[in-house]
Amino acid sequence: MKAILSLGLIGLALSFCNISERLKGLSGSAESNTSSASNSSKASKTETDVEKPRLTSEQQSIADAAAETKWDEQGISWKLPAGWKKMDVKKETFNYSSPDLAFLLVNISPMSPDFPVDSSTQAYYDQALQQLKNGKYENVRYLEIDGVKGVEWTEAMPEEKDGARRHQWMGYRNYLGQTQLLNVMLSTKGTNFEKHRDDFPAIMYSMKIPKG
Repeated sequence: MKAILSLGLIGLALSFCNISERLKGLSGSAESNTSSASNSSKASKTETDVEKPRLTSEQQSIADAAAETKWDEQGISWKLPAGWKKMDVKKETFNYSSPDLAFLLVNISPMSPDFPVDSSTQAYYDQALQQLKNGKYENVRYLEIDGVKGVEWTEAMPEEKDGARRHQWMGYRNYLGQTQLLNVMLSTKGTNFEKHRDDFPAIMYSMKIPKG
């Protein structure tokens, strides 16, 4: 079973292998995107449009039955359904998987003290909106989880139905004097996504994020 899980993780990891570069590239371009983001006010939401998680009754039942799992190095925790197991946990990465190869993949990227958090968050939102228009995402919104504002989206079914399909949230927190980008992905292959459609929000919205 461990071999099967490892193979599954490696397969998905190949599709995520450029995540660090993509994060750094997006983060590095946040300032240059500020002016274009400010000019897209027709498509962009304001602070008053930031939503908070609302679980359906089914999602709440999943959360109520789940067990809290803490990332000791970062203090963050999630409630994971029975059967989810640790794959790899380090200082800046946290990876768990379900028996049928759904994954919780978390990455933390430290930023400089003067990093433009607001303009970067706006840039992520605008880029996600463009993907929504292109049919790559099925929804996009500003979402505040445990007091941290971020951008949430769900990918549409990939063209290759066995390809990865993700429910993702990205936001910034200040923790122990450091600005950090939190990139939280719940993923499985497209043909397995509907089975986990309620699991993924239940896990994502259970996240507790220490700050300060």
